[in-house]
Amino acid sequence: MTPTSKFACVTSAAVSLGFLALSGLHAQGTASAPAYVVNEVDVTDQAGFATYAKRQGELIDKFGGRFLARGGKAEAVAGTPLPHRITIYIFDSLAKAQAWHDAPEQAELAAIRDKAANFRSFIVEGCSACKPPAS
Repeated sequence: MTPTSKFACVTSAAVSLGFLALSGLHAQGTASAPAYVVNEVDVTDQAGFATYAKRQGELIDKFGGRFLARGGKAEAVAGTPLPHRITIYIFDSLAKAQAWHDAPEQAELAAIRDKAANFRSFIVEGCSACKPPAS
């Protein structure tokens, strides 16, 4: 799968999840846009990655994030096969996602992660008033 195809597949999934999460945010009466962290992961060391995943999960929780997808079954619907593992998590805002990303603990976690996996990660700002395109 080319990097562009991977990006398109994962971004499509994140946008779809965003529409679902957006409904919940409106029901709670908040208008701030959520932020999604999307990761494409090919694990090369299971034990090392387990250590990373546990500690990163604790850090995500500390900054108010929560997982939407954590390495469950993923199916490519277009393009070439997906990476071994995909994770998606959500924060209430882009500022909270950036605070998590900029946390001092991330340097140590990145060193663990980079020894245990090939990894690509990006933050996508959701939208607070998105509507699906009219048919």
